[in-house]
Amino acid sequence: MTAPKIPAARTAQALRVRRRRTEDGLARIRDVLEQMIKARKPITVAAVARAADVSRTFLYEHADARTLVNEATSHAAGRRIQDRATEQAEIEASWRERALNTEAALKSAHAEILAQREQIAALLGQIRDFQTEWSQEDITRIITDNGSLKKQVRELTAEKKSLTGKLAAARENVRFADKRIADLEVQLTEQNRTTPEAT
Repeated sequence: MTAPKIPAARTAQALRVRRRRTEDGLARIRDVLEQMIKARKPITVAAVARAADVSRTFLYEHADARTLVNEATSHAAGRRIQDRATEQAEIEASWRERALNTEAALKSAHAEILAQREQIAALLGQIRDFQTEWSQEDITRIITDNGSLKKQVRELTAEKKSLTGKLAAARENVRFADKRIADLEVQLTEQNRTTPEAT
């Protein structure tokens, strides 16, 4: 007894329906992957299947679906490395700016200390040379000014010490950022070299 023949029209219609479902599934997968990349979400087979409303078997059995997932995974990995490199570059730029600001403040403190010392020396010389010609009120004022200037010198010296410490810390952070960026560039190069091309 022969099996009943299925009409060619029904077979063709079934194939069209199946092809349409496959194309719809691929379109949903493509949309889901774009959204996941844009939102920087981790891309896994389970997450893609759930969000695209397809089975894991569909993702594994269809070459186009596997290609989409592999390409999206590689793209997301490259983007994460690029994001880390950008973040490190921003940190480095921030520390470089702090280091430059600290150096400028340190130079300013040096110049101010030197000017104060010169002024103190000039005042002390005037006291010694002309003490007899000045009134007691002038001498008192000069001594008061001298004490004030000495206090400013102590404060500026302390500020110089603080700025020197900050400058050393900023330079150390810049060196660390440079090393971190170099490491990230090596990782990116190695990953690009070892990432298999999508089939």
